[in-house]
Amino acid sequence: MAPVGVSGVVLLLPGGQEVSSRRPSPVWSAASVRSLGRSLARARRVEGGLAVHTVHYRYLGWNGHEAHLAADASWAADEAVRRYGDVPVCLAGVGMGARAALRAGGHEAVNSVLAVAPWLPEEDMAAPPEPVKQLAGRRVLIVHGTNDERCDPELSFRLATRAKKANRDVCRFEVHSDGHRLRQYRGEVLALAEDFVMGALFGRAFARPVADALAAPPPLGLRMPLAVGFGQSLRR
Repeated sequence: MAPVGVSGVVLLLPGGQEVSSRRPSPVWSAASVRSLGRSLARARRVEGGLAVHTVHYRYLGWNGHEAHLAADASWAADEAVRRYGDVPVCLAGVGMGARAALRAGGHEAVNSVLAVAPWLPEEDMAAPPEPVKQLAGRRVLIVHGTNDERCDPELSFRLATRAKKANRDVCRFEVHSDGHRLRQYRGEVLALAEDFVMGALFGRAFARPVADALAAPPPLGLRMPLAVGFGQSLRR
């Protein structure tokens, strides 16, 4: 049975590196998801019922087939179930943490995945593509800057296209002219994330652009532009 007042959980998954056996410091872990955590904390004060936790990885790196960050995301979802009981979980990650969120999205407690500027491997004919079948039955939002030079936005579009074939509840927003850290339109990105999380976990009506993106066939719903000023006058 969930503790009184908790009816949904967000697990924040920080960025990471492709290969590293170092253990990240708690300060480093919190840095890349700090803005998102603060935004959701404000939403928690308004809505209530939301628990937000930052996942602290064992290793800084994804580390090939070990997929350590995804394994830690799954472990954190197990811990959320142990602590709060049968409540929905949203995995929200940035960069390499977004890849972990997508990969661990098949956990039975997870009902939604938020992937911000996901790092994804280059496509290789000799290697299997990044899996998407585990996302069936989950609501999935990917948001990516079109000028991201660190994590290729075209790769997240291709993954979203494949995921949409297995799951209609997938959408992707493009932040035109913004880079990896999405600093230019940070307010809009945070408002988009909050709207998606609160809708996925608590059944609140999505803002019209999110609802339209989820309903639209590809490629329209996978190249949805994030409008300047999004979140300033959302109708709840």
